[in-house]
Amino acid sequence: MAADLRDFIRNRIRRDLDEGSLEKGVVTRFPPEPNGHLHIGHAKSICLNFGVAEEFGGKTYLRFDDTNPSKESEEFVQSIQEDVNWLGFDWGENLTFASDYFDQLFAFAKQLIVDGKAFVCSQSAEEMRQSRGTLTEPGTDSPFRDRTVAENVELFERMRAGEFDDGDHVLRARIDMASPNMNLRDPVLYRIMHKRHHRTGDRWCIYPMYDFTHCICDALEGISHSLCTLEFEDHRPLYDWVLDNININFHPPQIEFSRLGLEYNVMSKRALARLVSEGKVDGWSDPRLPTLAGLRRRGVPAGAIREFCQRIGVTKQDNLVEVELLEFCIRQELEARAPRAMAVLEPLRVLVTNFEGEDEVLSAPWHPQYPEMGRRELLFGRELFIERSDFSDDPPKKFKRLSPGAMIRLRYAYIIRCDEVERNDSGDIQAIRVTYFPDSRSGNDTSGLKPKGVIHYVAASNALGVQVRSFGHLFRTPDPKDIAQDFNADSVTTTDGVVERAIVETPDPHVQFERTGYFYRDLSSNGTLDGGGIEDALVFNQTVSLRDSWKPGP
Repeated sequence: MAADLRDFIRNRIRRDLDEGSLEKGVVTRFPPEPNGHLHIGHAKSICLNFGVAEEFGGKTYLRFDDTNPSKESEEFVQSIQEDVNWLGFDWGENLTFASDYFDQLFAFAKQLIVDGKAFVCSQSAEEMRQSRGTLTEPGTDSPFRDRTVAENVELFERMRAGEFDDGDHVLRARIDMASPNMNLRDPVLYRIMHKRHHRTGDRWCIYPMYDFTHCICDALEGISHSLCTLEFEDHRPLYDWVLDNININFHPPQIEFSRLGLEYNVMSKRALARLVSEGKVDGWSDPRLPTLAGLRRRGVPAGAIREFCQRIGVTKQDNLVEVELLEFCIRQELEARAPRAMAVLEPLRVLVTNFEGEDEVLSAPWHPQYPEMGRRELLFGRELFIERSDFSDDPPKKFKRLSPGAMIRLRYAYIIRCDEVERNDSGDIQAIRVTYFPDSRSGNDTSGLKPKGVIHYVAASNALGVQVRSFGHLFRTPDPKDIAQDFNADSVTTTDGVVERAIVETPDPHVQFERTGYFYRDLSSNGTLDGGGIEDALVFNQTVSLRDSWKPGP
């Protein structure tokens, strides 16, 4: 699908280029906080920032907003880099951290104090909250707002020197406590936090707030267009105020776009962390989660996510995207790359009573439309497995699978007829006995027989035991509000099945189980989704079903 250059952000960039206002070209940034794992909502921002820079011959910074050491770690730094790389983007030499600029940020904050535009406030957090006012009532000035410049500078230096405890003081901008925009009511710029930083160690015990840090980092890096989601629209006046009131000669425009909402999912880091901490999911890489690690473990190709982000586009209107669109993009990506094979997820034993001798070697393509992918060996013999749902001893009308007395073709093999059903003492079906017709071999059928349909199978001598995980929606409602109440505890089903042994020989862990769906060989060592011990088992996660309920527009 060709890139769509008609959205308002690309139009703005094109206009700026035409007007010659971008001396350094197009420069964007993706600024994650290293306090959690990325999810598909972040993928939209990643694809946008890296995508527009690439389209217009620019560059993109991967800049970590590491200003809160109480929640950050090197583990998250590494996982975020892996996720961005996996999506197909490369920042080159443009890897930066907000902590790279801590000295400059401190100097800018000190200059605001000297200029009478910032002050050290000694109110408690609760006192500041109460004095902030409401959407309809103005706030009230802090009793410390009129401290002298000298006193503020001294206190700020002592804050940096570690003389005070957490919460004793903060540095606040002196703007307007009556502003209708709550973000301009003397916002906090620095707070005391005696926490070891994953990069700077114990060098700092005061850390800048995001709204102060982000805009300055944008200016220092020469970001041409600061792209962020709509929740930061009300923060834009503060973004502009900071840059207008410090000694810096570059002022990027902040441009907001809608964030991604995906049906039956949550994009809140806090909500996702709760699911992990409460053990409702198997860590951040659980295949049911919308995290990039989870999607990757599920087998979703990076190209499908890029295509999905391109299709949903860039707008100013928040909306909830149908999960079927993502599934469509996944199927479209896997259709041409995933080899085909047969797997029986609920095996029913089949005994071919008239077959004698060694199992027969048959052949089948890895993909019927792409002969260059080669062929695989199949076996046909006396004992086979078919899907339990492919047999009925009391079939409904138009049942085109196997039933007593009926004939069916086995995929790439022979026509068989059901002659007898074996049951246990409880009446449950244990096995079926069939006759096969040697002159009905697929591709060389001279039998003249008319089977009711085609089903897949796996020969017992060619069967490899596997555990297969199938997934439903993580939440019961399209737009979950209550994490506990809406959570779908039945969102994963684990079955023990069999697959063709040739599957393990394929270099691509993606595979289409014919008539079932696309699956991905799980090589993760993160444990199991159901608490069972499967360390020695081959595990396949369902990526997406074969059914496609979403269709692209004209």
